[in-house]
Amino acid sequence: MLASEKLLSAMNEQVGNEFGASLQYVSIAAYFDREALSGLARFFYRQADEERDHAMKFVRYVVDADGALQIPAIPAPKGEFASAEEAVRLALEWEQEVTRQVYGLVDIAKEDSNYIAVRFLDWFVNEQFEEVNTMATLLQVVKRAGEDGLLHVEEFLAREGGVIPPPEGATE
Repeated sequence: MLASEKLLSAMNEQVGNEFGASLQYVSIAAYFDREALSGLARFFYRQADEERDHAMKFVRYVVDADGALQIPAIPAPKGEFASAEEAVRLALEWEQEVTRQVYGLVDIAKEDSNYIAVRFLDWFVNEQFEEVNTMATLLQVVKRAGEDGLLHVEEFLAREGGVIPPPEGATE
């Protein structure tokens, strides 16, 4: 086996976390769709796809490490939001939580002296840096625009091609 039971168990848990993030982003996207904010909806649908891809990277790692895939129960996502700011703040908080989860996985891999897993997880560490910064930037833009100015956020996303530029020095 290429990974300890402890690491495989934690990675199985992370599969559920990533699928949960995907569902939450679908829910946020649907909220923006209902509000006729198609740029924000597209942004979050794309984020949902990305989180699903992250889950599948963990699935493939578990399987390739000869582990048994055990996807945990995934709680229903929050579906109602009082404002765009609340929806984006939830996304930022989620990304901050996922960052803590990834750090926990890295800690386990290092405890196990599993350098293959550490290298695998390095990609997620870099990705979380980008994700947290993206959501923090989007939250700033939404707060600056205010609920009455969300069309400015739509214009911002349109100018940026629906993607918020990574922070200076971020690796892609």
